[in-house]
Amino acid sequence: MFLHFSSKDAKYLLVSENYTELLEVLLMLTNVKTLLPALLCVSVMTLTGCGSKTSSDEALVVVTAGEAMGVEESLDSAPRGTSEGRTSEGMLPIYYNFDSSDVAGDQVARVEVNAEFSKTNPELAIRIEGNCDARGTNEYNMALGERRALSAKKYLVNLGVEEAKLTTVSYGEERMLLHGHDELSWAQNRRADFVVVE
Repeated sequence: MFLHFSSKDAKYLLVSENYTELLEVLLMLTNVKTLLPALLCVSVMTLTGCGSKTSSDEALVVVTAGEAMGVEESLDSAPRGTSEGRTSEGMLPIYYNFDSSDVAGDQVARVEVNAEFSKTNPELAIRIEGNCDARGTNEYNMALGERRALSAKKYLVNLGVEEAKLTTVSYGEERMLLHGHDELSWAQNRRADFVVVE
């Protein structure tokens, strides 16, 4: 066990020839060193907690709920979330076959849902985002994503949606939903998302 003493303590210890007295001094110094941090903590906590009331405590004013809450908003206007993929709530993404930008027969009902949504919400602009799976080069997938977005836009326009409300963008393979290397993952990534632009 190593103990550190000041030079004053060392002088006292050198003068003392009695080993029991030396042992008592060592125990006393050890107890003081362990109690000193605890005494400092207690004194700091006591001094900071015993402050008197300040004028700022008295200056606090009670505000009624009506004054502080501001204007009440309707709960019926909840923000739009996503329904499937990255498509905005109320619409559905369209899924494509491998290396294709044609809207398949099983996806027509989804396009019709999106057209109906767009017609019943004429104030909303919609961005059609073309996506691809990870197979193929980046350049090819960007072009394929653009063809997919344009084919979905053309289908919506043919169903009576105003073309000025629709914009397209291709993300190629940059915004994959599933990162697996299997048919299920690839099929989920070959899609066009429909996003409300606000």
